[in-house]
Amino acid sequence: MSRLIPILIVAALAAAGWWWVHGGGPPPAEATVSRVVDGDTVWVRAGSRSLDVRLLGIDTPETVDPRRPVGCFGPEASAYTKHLLTGRRVRLVYDRQLHDRYGRWLAYIYLERPGRPDLFVNARLVSAGYARTLSIPPNTAHATDLSALEREAALAGRGLWAACG
Repeated sequence: MSRLIPILIVAALAAAGWWWVHGGGPPPAEATVSRVVDGDTVWVRAGSRSLDVRLLGIDTPETVDPRRPVGCFGPEASAYTKHLLTGRRVRLVYDRQLHDRYGRWLAYIYLERPGRPDLFVNARLVSAGYARTLSIPPNTAHATDLSALEREAALAGRGLWAACG
């Protein structure tokens, strides 16, 4: 039994370390975008942690799911998010839930712009017509504002609203 205790301690520490690096621990407030998966999903680096982050309150057309066809204006939305965020410092702001059912972090992303106010990326994607709103309770802190931006983009025929009918 006395030999088993050190093994259990090492196993517990290894599990805790894996949990911390792969999404556990306190939610990071700042990070650098290391990779853009598609228009509404990015990977960020926060210290030694690499995290999969889904932008809250929005949905861009599909580009990477092998089970679904590429959506109208999806490549454009993905390219715009890549242009805007790849390699850039961002602030991550959370709503009521930290993770979705796939284990991704759920966040509103603000692009840090020294000397200027941070850019609310989720809102920019909607207002420029690269995304539609997608409010899933209880994560609805910006639902009203994002819906108003979506109406404006649709009425102005911006982005996917012009391209996809």
